[in-house]
Amino acid sequence: MKTKMNLPTPSPDEQVRSNALLQRIQNAIRQYGPMPFAEYMQRVLYTPNLGYYASGTPKLGAEGDFVTAPELTPLFGQCIARQIEQVLNSLNGGNILEFGAGSGKLTRDILLALAEVDALPERYQIMEVSAHLKLHQKTLLQQSLPSALFQRIEWLTHLPQPGWLGIVLANEVLDAMPVERLYLTPDAAWRMGVGLDENDQLIWAEMPVVDADLQHIINDLRKLIQPTSLGYKAEVNLNIHPWLNSISHFMARGVALLIDYGFPRQELYQQARLNGTLRCFYHHHVHDNPFIWPGLQDITAHVDFTAVAEAGFQAGFKVSGFTTQAHFLMSTGLLEALPANLPITEQLKLSQQIKTLTLPEEMGEIFKVMALSKTIDLPLMGFQLADLRHLL
Repeated sequence: MKTKMNLPTPSPDEQVRSNALLQRIQNAIRQYGPMPFAEYMQRVLYTPNLGYYASGTPKLGAEGDFVTAPELTPLFGQCIARQIEQVLNSLNGGNILEFGAGSGKLTRDILLALAEVDALPERYQIMEVSAHLKLHQKTLLQQSLPSALFQRIEWLTHLPQPGWLGIVLANEVLDAMPVERLYLTPDAAWRMGVGLDENDQLIWAEMPVVDADLQHIINDLRKLIQPTSLGYKAEVNLNIHPWLNSISHFMARGVALLIDYGFPRQELYQQARLNGTLRCFYHHHVHDNPFIWPGLQDITAHVDFTAVAEAGFQAGFKVSGFTTQAHFLMSTGLLEALPANLPITEQLKLSQQIKTLTLPEEMGEIFKVMALSKTIDLPLMGFQLADLRHLL
């Protein structure tokens, strides 16, 4: 099988694993017909031992497929820690629960920063679906934290019981959830699925819309855009509502802090964005073909933060802040906490890290931060410079 778009060729072992997953998907399609894209995305990302997040291949950093803010610099985690400190102080204690802790670097940076100001949580809980990432996290955190801090970390196998207090943290979690893909024309709409061509290759397939929720979303989309003969593709995440419901079920008081790339609905679904926002990441190459090397590449889509706000409200949360990553980091002291009298090489390095986190053409504008609060009324420090809730 040849790769397209000049992507690097996987190792022989990776090719074997990808082909094994491909065969499973092909068999399912032969037996049941085309599958919705959300099901395909679920399979290629999360099938045990074969899916992207269920395998042991590097995901983050130079050897992986993409870079996240915690991989760039500890400054990101230190700013998050200041927001967490404010929330935990208002609650007179509580826990942190991080969904999808990646390499563990964000956990490390937050705990070290909170320890410096004597504002540690009772427990730092991690909910991680990837057994391989969990092992990596444990190794890094045990090696890089004092024993007393490491002992506060707890990897969960199920969500906490009701009555929980604290702050939920989800950095680049929403974009990793499987999405439905819709295709609209001036007079019709389809649910995009995955089928097979005459050579057994994966192809896009048009499926009828029979789901009431999807039909409602299509009706709302038509209020924002008027598809032309070129058609219009859009991704929607139906997992946000049940996920926030599950958090609301166990959280008695606290805040959910969500950080991801995306837009408010009016900005996300624009007439010019007719091919949607589906993106694939493979060894730092970005493209839009989700059928290349199943299980070896990450697949994401931009977040509709209006949908997140609506789902949060329905789940019993209040939207207590929404802003860009740049404004959030500036509000939580990104520049004020820089060490003084650093060598010029370290100053230049820090300067470049700050630019990557905050410049509009880097992470500063495309990444957003949303806070959902429950039974707590607190003007959150991260949204003091610019609160963009009016754009939702």
